[in-house]
Amino acid sequence: MKMISCFLSFFTAIVFGFSQSKQKQSILLEKGVSQELAIFRKKQLTNVLYALSFVIPNKKDEEIASNLVLNLSVSDLNNPLYLDFNEKSQNIKSVKINGKNSAIVHEKEHIIIPTENLILGPNKVEIVFIAGNLSLNRNDDYLYTLLVPDRASTVFPCLDQPDIKATYKLRFTVPKDWSVLAGADVKEKMETENTVTYTFGESDKMSSYLFSFVAGKFKSITQNPGMEMTMLYRENNPEKIQVSTDTIFKLHQQSLDFLEKYTHYKFPFQKLDFATIPGFQYGGMEHVGAIQYRESTLFLDNSATDSEKLDRAKLIAHETSHMWFGDLVTMKWFDDVWMKEVFANFMADKIMNPIFPKINHNLQFLTAHYPNAYAEDRSLGTHPIKQNLANLKNAGSLYGGIIYNKAPIMMRQLEASMGEAAFQKGIQKYITKYANDNADWSNLVTILDAETPLDMQKWSEVWVKKSGRAIFTDKIEYDTQNRIKKFEIQQKAEDKSGNFWPQIFDITLLYPNEIKTIKVNLKEQKVNLTAAVGLMKPLAIIYNSNGFGYGVFPLDGNHLEYLLTVKDEVARGAAYLNLYENMLIGTVAPTAAFDCFMKGIEAEQNELVLKLLTNQASVVFWKLLTERQQIMAQKQLEDVLYGRLQANLPSNIKKTLFNLFASIAYSDSGKEKLYAIWSKQNVISSLKLNEDDYTNIAMNLAIFKHEKAAEILNAAKTAITNSDKQRRFEFLLPSLSQEESVRDAFMESLKEDKNREKESWVSVGLANFHHPLRQESAKKYLKFSLDLIEEIQRTGDIFFPKDWLNNTIGKYSSKEAFEVVQTFLKENPNFSPILKRKLWQATDALYRAQNIKKETE
Repeated sequence: MKMISCFLSFFTAIVFGFSQSKQKQSILLEKGVSQELAIFRKKQLTNVLYALSFVIPNKKDEEIASNLVLNLSVSDLNNPLYLDFNEKSQNIKSVKINGKNSAIVHEKEHIIIPTENLILGPNKVEIVFIAGNLSLNRNDDYLYTLLVPDRASTVFPCLDQPDIKATYKLRFTVPKDWSVLAGADVKEKMETENTVTYTFGESDKMSSYLFSFVAGKFKSITQNPGMEMTMLYRENNPEKIQVSTDTIFKLHQQSLDFLEKYTHYKFPFQKLDFATIPGFQYGGMEHVGAIQYRESTLFLDNSATDSEKLDRAKLIAHETSHMWFGDLVTMKWFDDVWMKEVFANFMADKIMNPIFPKINHNLQFLTAHYPNAYAEDRSLGTHPIKQNLANLKNAGSLYGGIIYNKAPIMMRQLEASMGEAAFQKGIQKYITKYANDNADWSNLVTILDAETPLDMQKWSEVWVKKSGRAIFTDKIEYDTQNRIKKFEIQQKAEDKSGNFWPQIFDITLLYPNEIKTIKVNLKEQKVNLTAAVGLMKPLAIIYNSNGFGYGVFPLDGNHLEYLLTVKDEVARGAAYLNLYENMLIGTVAPTAAFDCFMKGIEAEQNELVLKLLTNQASVVFWKLLTERQQIMAQKQLEDVLYGRLQANLPSNIKKTLFNLFASIAYSDSGKEKLYAIWSKQNVISSLKLNEDDYTNIAMNLAIFKHEKAAEILNAAKTAITNSDKQRRFEFLLPSLSQEESVRDAFMESLKEDKNREKESWVSVGLANFHHPLRQESAKKYLKFSLDLIEEIQRTGDIFFPKDWLNNTIGKYSSKEAFEVVQTFLKENPNFSPILKRKLWQATDALYRAQNIKKETE
């Protein structure tokens, strides 16, 4: 019996071995993380734990010696273990597998661990390496990681895909006067004469893009507004620290409380700490246990407007929402990155309601999301909310106005169609089912489908998987008594496709002494509004008066005449927005739209509507008026704005008006008024300006060629009290120079990626260089800017390619600039489709200006 048993075991081993070798598949290895590789690794690997140590030197140009011990279970040996490491091979010093030294095999950004060195079950991989610098954001006295979407592999060897969640044990050795922050608490601290070594406990489970650490000369404060939290910061303005600190902590707690109640799921991680970072690339980033924020957004002073306070609160609510939507439940693949962003924005809007009870939140939603969504969706570079993604190396290109702004509009339409209670119940089930796991849009659709009679599959097919927006037309007939006999609304896709967006919105009819509001539930491409039949002919019609609809709506003939009489703030905001979009599609002349915006600026009392108006007026002024029209409009706009600044108005209204005035006061009289304000010879009542505002005024005066520009800039530099802001200003000075050769040298310097490290600084410098008043000398660098864009995408973070385009070619409206784009595209037939889309988005106004100005001249 024993011999037979041995024979059977031997036979089974042979057959099993033959079966294994026969089944072996060869993954086509490519740079980045292909979907094929990601799918295989998800099946191959479990129980992943990273133990990482970093020795951070005092000087930023010195190497960071690092060590990785990776524990993981392997269940499939059909392919090797591929670890992602997007750095040069020389940075890998040694590799050890299960205690045995192994040859270093590094190909196409992957460290390859051969199957013969692995076993089924638990394995240990030890790698000594030099950390990559690309995403370490190293400064003289601080650094921070920013690894979304696929940048973890540029720092350390890892499995850089969102559906392989892991825990982390970290150890940092840093200069003695540095602080550290990571996703777990410090368990041990060991000091030497010059260094401190911090050992952290094991983190919660997270995707690789959510791993982070911050180290450097930061101040620290801990508060307990309900949950204990610690903040690292570098801000040194006493007023900002005193005014902002308690509010920052309180906003985190208010957001946390709301989300626990809404999701019916307790805060899911060990801690909720955060760091504020000067010049941070984004508003914030939702790292587990260690959120990072742009410092200037969080620290406000008494000069802050309601909009700035609301923006801060929304940012904090957005990043806190990510703890549930993105961090706890994470997308399987980055083609669903929009899901974490839509919920973060959608929840942030909800959280604002109790925190800012005096603000009209429907109006806030309209002004925050619609302009930015339309800006991309109307362009040649539009795309669906859900996009295809074959390789994670292109995941950064998915971010933009569509996922951050159109997606929340879609989600609000979905909630309105389902009902709030049913929608919330579905979300709670989704969070509970996929906690500490990954889910895609189809998983959520299945859950929501069970809570509503709405055909979710059909509904999401157009809203989520198709691009573009609707153009609405109306057909109204009246009887002999001037009563409405027929009121028909029809929807067609702007891109001439057969797409149709089911949606809900209001139409308001204005009468001398009353208004009538009609609810529209557009389930087909055409609907007859029977509720309107029999009503008298109105003075004017405001379409989409509740701001829920998505598209370009008809303009009633009397629309402009009665716009200022509309008392409802949302209806007024929606009407101005619709007027602007009609102008861009050619229904209204820019001069007529500009005149209407001017009248609104003269009279508007609501800050959010006024901010919308000033933004729209600025675009029309700089990009869509002819040179002759602009000369006439400048004097008119300058006088209106300065006149209102003298009136008895709230400080937030004055600040909004002043921001536009400061950007267009380039006439001789305007410069003198602006100089008098900057030099504090003229102090305008209720206009609260802080140090940053005075710095910005100085920059504008330099661009406007004030005769004392050099003196003004020197005084502005001396007045800056924050060392980080001083470095920023010094970086920007060449872009503000009166000498063309100095400005040109600034642009030339941006060829080197080390000079582009501070992306937010570079964006401001580019805007200075390509300001409309300087384009005659700057236009020679348009081709230079386009030629560099692929390099920008390779080395920059996710928003930088679009920012680069917005602040170079996107600043222009001339025929010459349009021809530069056309020539570039013709000469580069293989230009990245992803970047071409970004280019079209950035140049939408440039494209439209060609037709608009041609018709005007």
